[in-house]
Amino acid sequence: MSKERPAAVPTTKIDNEHVIVTEWRFAPGAETGWHRHGHDYVVCPATDGTLLLENPDGNVKAELKVSQPYFRNQGVEHNVINVGEVDMVFIEVELKNV
Repeated sequence: MSKERPAAVPTTKIDNEHVIVTEWRFAPGAETGWHRHGHDYVVCPATDGTLLLENPDGNVKAELKVSQPYFRNQGVEHNVINVGEVDMVFIEVELKNV
């Protein structure tokens, strides 16, 4: 994580043999820090906003819209940053045993 950026705040809502459900809250400028996903996952935005996805092969901006989920495969490695001016929230559902 960068020293000048605040940390995004994860709250685990469910962790069982099937799924891990995490609520992520990002203040403006907050980041997750670099991480690799160990499971396939679905992101369900609870707010609209713009994220910067720092990837090993370059950066990409993603526009999130409420109620427009998206799916990603296991192995994704990135740092996620809220580049907007308002708080952002999404629910991440990691699929175990898939």
